[in-house]
Amino acid sequence: MNDFLLSIVLGIVEGLTEFLPVSSTGHLRIVEALFKLNLHDSFWKMYTIVIQLGAILALPVYFWKRILEFLSTFPKGERGDRNFLTHPLGLTIVAFIVTALPSWALTKVIGKNLESLWVISIALLVGGVAMWIVDATFTRVRVTHMEEMNLFQAIWIGACQILSAVFPGTSRSMSTIAAGQIAGLSRPAALEFSFFLSMPTMVVATGYDLFKTLKHTRDTVDEGNIAPLAVNHHQWVVLGIGFVVSFIVALVVVAWFMRWVRTKGFAPFAVYRIALAIVLLILLMRGSI
Repeated sequence: MNDFLLSIVLGIVEGLTEFLPVSSTGHLRIVEALFKLNLHDSFWKMYTIVIQLGAILALPVYFWKRILEFLSTFPKGERGDRNFLTHPLGLTIVAFIVTALPSWALTKVIGKNLESLWVISIALLVGGVAMWIVDATFTRVRVTHMEEMNLFQAIWIGACQILSAVFPGTSRSMSTIAAGQIAGLSRPAALEFSFFLSMPTMVVATGYDLFKTLKHTRDTVDEGNIAPLAVNHHQWVVLGIGFVVSFIVALVVVAWFMRWVRTKGFAPFAVYRIALAIVLLILLMRGSI
C-alpha cells in the first residue's frame, strides 16, 4: 500500500478508536496483521507515537473552556469547598499518579509479552462483557459533574486504568468509564473525567515511548534503524499526514461521543467489542491472521 494512503488509514483508525472504549492499541495491531505491516520497525514505531500525539491534542482543543475554568478556580473550587487534592485538577493528578507508577513497573515486567492478537481478542471480549454489565447494572447516579467527585473515586478510577496499560485491548476509556460508573458517576461525568485523565496519562506514556524509540535509534547503528535527525522528506510528509488526520478524526469523535452519552449508553460499543473479538478469535483459530 502507498505510504501516504497507509498513513491516512492508520490516522483514521487511531483517531476513531483512541477515545472510544474499543482499544486503539488493539485496532492498530489488527490493522498491522491484516496489511502485513511491521509497525515495530523504527520509523513506523515512531509514526504510531506521533499519531497518538495528534489524537491527544484533540482533548485540550475540545476542552479548552473547561480547562481554563478549572485553572481559574484552582485549588478552592467554584464554591470554595475544595482543596488541592479534591479540586477536579487535583483529582486528575491523583488518579494519574495512582496509574503511572504501577503501570510502568508492570509493563516492564510482563507488558512486552501481552501484545499478541490472542491476548487482545480476549481483552476485547472480556472488556466488552464487563462494560455491558456495568452500564446496565450501575445506574444509580451520585455524581453528575466532575466538580462533585471525591478523592476515593479518583483513586479507584486511576487504579482501574492500570488494566489498560498492562493488557492491550482492554481500552483506557473502557476501564476508566466503567470504573466511574461503578463509583456512582453519571455517564457524562465518567466520560469527562476519563478524557481529563487521558491527557496527562497519554502525554507521559507517548512521551516516554518516543524517548525510548529515539534513544534506541541513536544508540543502535543498524541499517534498519532511523536516527532522529535522518528522517527524509517523504517520511516527514507521512508523519505529518498521520498527525493531522488523527487529530481531526479524534476531535470529531470526542465531540460526538460527549453528545452521545448524554442520551444513550455504552452497550453498542460493548456489542462491537464482543463481535470484533469473536471474529478475531475465529480468524486466529483458522490461521487467517
